Amino acid sequence: MAFSSLFRKKTVQDILKQIEKNEADGHVSLGRYLTARDLTAFGIAAIVGAGIFSTIGKASSDGGPAVIFLFLFTALACSFAAFAYAEFASMVPVSGSAYTYSYVAFGELMAWIIGWALIMEYAIGNITVAISWSDYFTGLLESGGLYLPQWVQVDYLTASNGYRDATALMQGGKSYENLSDGLKASYTAWTTSPTIGSFHFVADLPALFIIILITALVYRGMKESRNASNMMVVVKLCIILLVISVGVFYVDTDNWTPFAPNGTSGVLKGVSAVFFAYIGFDAISTTAEECKDPQRDLPRGMMWAIIICTVLYIVVALVLTGMVNYTELNVGDPLAFVFHKLDLKWMSGIVAVSAVIAMASVLLVFQMGQPRIWMSMSRDGLLPKRFSRIHPKYKTPSYATVVTGFVVSIPALFLNLTMVTDLCSIGTLFAFVLVCAGVLVLQNKPDIPRGKFKTPYVNSKYVIPFMLAAGIYYAFNYNNKGTMDFLTNETQLNDATTIITSLNKEESKKVYDYLERIGAQKTTEESLDLENLLSQYQRDDAKYAAVVAGLPIDNALKYESGLSLFKHKIPMWIFLIALVGLTFWSFAENLSLIPLLGLVSCLYMMAELSVWNWIYFTAWLLIGLTIYFGFSRNNSKLNLKEA
Repeated sequence: MAFSSLFRKKTVQDILKQIEKNEADGHVSLGRYLTARDLTAFGIAAIVGAGIFSTIGKASSDGGPAVIFLFLFTALACSFAAFAYAEFASMVPVSGSAYTYSYVAFGELMAWIIGWALIMEYAIGNITVAISWSDYFTGLLESGGLYLPQWVQVDYLTASNGYRDATALMQGGKSYENLSDGLKASYTAWTTSPTIGSFHFVADLPALFIIILITALVYRGMKESRNASNMMVVVKLCIILLVISVGVFYVDTDNWTPFAPNGTSGVLKGVSAVFFAYIGFDAISTTAEECKDPQRDLPRGMMWAIIICTVLYIVVALVLTGMVNYTELNVGDPLAFVFHKLDLKWMSGIVAVSAVIAMASVLLVFQMGQPRIWMSMSRDGLLPKRFSRIHPKYKTPSYATVVTGFVVSIPALFLNLTMVTDLCSIGTLFAFVLVCAGVLVLQNKPDIPRGKFKTPYVNSKYVIPFMLAAGIYYAFNYNNKGTMDFLTNETQLNDATTIITSLNKEESKKVYDYLERIGAQKTTEESLDLENLLSQYQRDDAKYAAVVAGLPIDNALKYESGLSLFKHKIPMWIFLIALVGLTFWSFAENLSLIPLLGLVSCLYMMAELSVWNWIYFTAWLLIGLTIYFGFSRNNSKLNLKEA
């Protein structure tokens, strides 16, 4: 089979004809129930979830009130991508989202890669949301006096890693009572769990429960899913408006000073967390075949969802940082926390209930999107035919929905929240990058049928080179030390927690003797707490560097340098090299500015994720390519057509 066959493309005309042939092939058509209002509600359901009830606290703690600029930046990046999605959705109004769009723009191999990557957005994203929902739900039960065993409300990896870190800290002198709440929960879950030999049975059962419930609802039908989503959106919007209306009377404008306490770096520190708050708007595009007028309503639904949610995020961030000092917001439930702190416990309870509802609505939209991606891939022959089976009564992709339920529920019992959050983000950003690139590839092709919506054209020929030059000027004139450290791979100090948790018992004793000898002040009642003893020096960078330099342990435990440090910079180097290439491309081809800015901003956010996420993502893609070359390439309908 020729190499060129890897890039064989579907035409828009063929895709539209395929819809008419689906019934003849045994594919019962999906029910068309959705309007622009329903699509906007689905977008709000997907976006207003963990972001506004959880990650907004950590982001506000890092950036202060200026975190609103991070929400604006992320919303702008998502809006650029939304323009590209909307143009494709108007051009190719079928289920499949970025997978189908890539089939048209880049060909079959890239379509398979993006379809496989989208599993990381929808399926793995739902694992993330299910774990968060479980945390809120168990907290709500505990507020009512019902306590579940710790080992049924923590995932296996969190418990295992938490037990290891807690043991290391207690070995360094910290008592159990002085551990963080998260480490206490993990330690308790691990030590109290049933065991079979050396295996500890630790599983997040509430997460399993909600996934089964949502999967059953999605299986039951689009009309039922739409009604449930609309109801949950109304409830949580009312709660958020209530939070704003009550909270605004407790705002102290002194808390907004300083507005950006940690500067630009503090604001940008929460990029991945805030971006995760926005993902899901693209799930709207998977419902194209269930829209009454997809070419008109899909673009409207996406744009309105992003606009409404951005306004809500910014107002809530301003109210939160006005009610309490930003330094107090590094908690998992910031909305409930601020009202509890101000002794408005009735509001705190309302927020807890609304958080459970909000998480459930996010689950609903994501669990609805994944089966429709698989259905589209199955129609093209890249997955077995059963994945495109439509239930004759409920008009939903029944088999694919059930498989999605299993794919989400089993890992949710065992996987770590941070790991799946980052994997979800990198899979989503990769999809956004390819969709934006697809619009750029197709922009000058005259034989492509255009839909009702087209991204406004602004020539990027001189804009992108100017922005690149301005960025270089800023880096060397206003952030010279950080830029030179990056370019020269300057050795970096490890923080106190990293150092202490990497020590064995003998090394811990040596470090304690050294700190006692130099006069470290005990910050707790404990006679031996290495983390606190060493952390007190971190407030002064120069003094901390001097203390760490004198620690009687191996330098590999104190510093990160060489290849160990450089590997973390690889994603940013990839971004910088790609940025230079895109600058030349934009100058040569007069590329459209909006999709190009979407591509650049999403690629930048990918570069902000750790190298381990890139490695895990690459491993995931290699598994997908194995399936493609083993099954999908030969069974592709385009391959059968060529044969």
